[in-house]
Amino acid sequence: MTATHTSAGAERAAARTSGRRPASAPQRPNWLGGLVGWLWLAVVIIPIYWIVITSLKTQTNYYLTNPLLPPIDPTLDNYRLVLQLDFPLYFLNSLLVAVGTVIPSVLFAFMAAYAIVRSGGAGRFLRAVNGLFLMGLAIPLQATVIPIYLMIIKLHLYDSLLGLILPSVAFAIPLSVLVLANFIRDVPKELFESMRLDGATEWMTLWRLAFPLTRPAVVTVSIYNALTVWNGFLLPLILTQSPDKRTLPLALAAFQGGPYGVNVPAVLASVVLTILPMLVLYTVGRRQLLSGLTAGFGK
Repeated sequence: MTATHTSAGAERAAARTSGRRPASAPQRPNWLGGLVGWLWLAVVIIPIYWIVITSLKTQTNYYLTNPLLPPIDPTLDNYRLVLQLDFPLYFLNSLLVAVGTVIPSVLFAFMAAYAIVRSGGAGRFLRAVNGLFLMGLAIPLQATVIPIYLMIIKLHLYDSLLGLILPSVAFAIPLSVLVLANFIRDVPKELFESMRLDGATEWMTLWRLAFPLTRPAVVTVSIYNALTVWNGFLLPLILTQSPDKRTLPLALAAFQGGPYGVNVPAVLASVVLTILPMLVLYTVGRRQLLSGLTAGFGK
């Protein structure tokens, strides 16, 4: 028994000396965590599956068949119906608002974040601007609906896409500045000093050094802002009135799919067409998005 304890103590001491941990017993599988993961996957997948298979059914088959069974004779008539009912116009409106919001907000936020980080907190004006951006994160959109509505009316931009873009840009900037500033702050200062010694201006350093190194963060905030604007409902509801100025969420709320009642398969077909652009955007920028999330929000 004494020899056994001595041998075990020697192994532990050797492990501490070599920097290696002693061999441990194999871990038991986390059955509860696995069960919760599968339940969460079912909660996410089953509604998406139901939406897709229902959009391929006729209105008659929708009421006569099991909701979770795939259609026996799938049809694309619901998608043809949706495309004939001004869906391309609403899609174009949402695309213009999303692009018109993402590009200026990300560009402005990137340059503002660079100026805030590079100033080192020395300038009073930049400190005040940074505090203003942080304050913007605490103000919900719902609390500013009336002031935004009055300002858009005064600017004669009511019932226009530009009237949707300007408030969306304002609300996209604070979070974008916060995320991009954290990434730019992690760029080694030696790289900036090396660029300065090589004769590069701040503008060249901004686009040739800071921008390539923070590309994951730029993609992350771009996708997040695009998704937020694409799914936005409150601003289009308050700031537009004409049917030809509707965006997709507002059009979906008013869409019935038929003159005599709600055509559920047609409504779900419009939902599928609405989420496809964001799915494609995520697929294209998936690597950059995941890299930005893990490197930025995990710090």
